Amino acid sequence: MVEERFRILSIAGLGIFTLLLFVWSLREALGKNMTLLALILPVYFTISVGFFWFLLPTSMYARIPIVIFYGIGIYALCLTTNIYTVAAIRTIALLRAARGVGFVLTLITSFLLFDTILSIRVPILLNSALITASIFALYLQGLWVIPLDARFSKELFVYSLIFSLIMGEIALLLYFWPVTVVVGSLFLTVTVYMLLGLGQAKLEGRLFNTTVREYLIVGILVFIGMFFATRWGV
Repeated sequence: MVEERFRILSIAGLGIFTLLLFVWSLREALGKNMTLLALILPVYFTISVGFFWFLLPTSMYARIPIVIFYGIGIYALCLTTNIYTVAAIRTIALLRAARGVGFVLTLITSFLLFDTILSIRVPILLNSALITASIFALYLQGLWVIPLDARFSKELFVYSLIFSLIMGEIALLLYFWPVTVVVGSLFLTVTVYMLLGLGQAKLEGRLFNTTVREYLIVGILVFIGMFFATRWGV
């Protein structure tokens, strides 16, 4: 068991170790360009699981499933990041499947990060800033997997920045909403699902009315569910 004062250092070390391993495994396809964005999700996934680990009870039955989950997740990320970096050079048939897996793991990572940030209960402005800053890189990577362009894209940067600022504003509103940490994290994750999904559809040229309607319906249903799950009153 890691002492509390060494927890952040241990998680940071694990994140750096993950980064180095992925750089080594993808060294043939990575370049000094936008392909480096493929490294974001594995590092974020490792760090988010690490922080979530310390929020769990010390029971073995609560922690063993997380270890198994992390192993499966990091294996899936090894495959998906490899496909991304290869697809940035040439066409590959498994790209759509990799995007689907990456999308799901982005949502899981987002939930774990939001759960951690909301659990520490920092002041309102810091809470919003942490969510805005932490989600920016995930949006950038999640949008990049559509064009997979090695050159810098101002469009991806602007979209990621706008989406991140929206997340920060929603975090401000949630601060005054008497929701539990889990419900608040779930609502923020659904917001990521909506914005990232719409952003990817836009970049693919598939942003149709039906697509927008489907994402909005999901958001409205989750908002209604959160409204009724909230404990109102004193």
